[in-house]
Amino acid sequence: MVHIPVMLEEVMSYLQCKSGRIYVDATLGGGGHAEEILKRTAPDGILLGIEWDEEAIKEAQKRLDPYGERVHLIKENFIHLPEILKMKNIEKVDGILLDLGLSSIQLERGERGFSFQKEGPLDMRMDQRTGCTAADLVNHLSLPELERIFREYGEEPFARRIAKAVVKEREIQPIQTTQALRRIVHRAIPKRFHSKRIDPATRTFQALRIRVNEELDNLRKILDVGWQVLKKGGRIVILSFHSLEDRIVKEAFRRWEKEGVIRIVTPKPVTPTIEEQRENPRSRSAKLRCAERV
Repeated sequence: MVHIPVMLEEVMSYLQCKSGRIYVDATLGGGGHAEEILKRTAPDGILLGIEWDEEAIKEAQKRLDPYGERVHLIKENFIHLPEILKMKNIEKVDGILLDLGLSSIQLERGERGFSFQKEGPLDMRMDQRTGCTAADLVNHLSLPELERIFREYGEEPFARRIAKAVVKEREIQPIQTTQALRRIVHRAIPKRFHSKRIDPATRTFQALRIRVNEELDNLRKILDVGWQVLKKGGRIVILSFHSLEDRIVKEAFRRWEKEGVIRIVTPKPVTPTIEEQRENPRSRSAKLRCAERV
């Protein structure tokens, strides 16, 4: 199982990879983008790969091993980027990549609980050291709190109905598996609103995953510090996969531009080609934005 990196050519083009430079892949995943950065920065470009998922970092390690000392992998949350650079005695970098999508490693393994396509425990933690799982949330949060999560993080129009169905079900027995939750959501959403294109449970699963991993808070934190560690002319490239993330990135870029610290390189988000969407359906919702330090 090889993770297919999304919008690979576009990412490389906007990052402007060159030899002798230092790049940070702050969301290493399976290492697909990282490997291409290393190829294009040969013979002496340096890559720092940050990843908080134990399984993903092991996969990436195998893939990037041939590049030897040019690679530095760190198991950590990307919000600690300034401290990581300090630890590595690096003052500024030439480029930062954030790919906010899930990797195949997470989606394909049922035991991680990220996907409703496979039976598994309702876990969804990127970092297995953190405490709260998706099962903890669905079994213990109040009805209003569940409704808020589904509505806010999943942009789910049937948030209230789903929250009510979850509360009703857990009174009978705890909701422990991905398929159990999927069935509840399917029943809660009226049949005529079941889309043929996406599974009715998609938004609910997205909402829980975002909440479990505090993804939007983490994104805001990295955006607050990201531009500060870029060299003049250095670029930050961000791939987002739903409107909440894209909005946060767009607003941060506009704020930075007003403050005169960056220049927006992509006035509108760049999206994958029709061919890529066909070959890799996971790329369909991707949006790329890029900004340059001035």
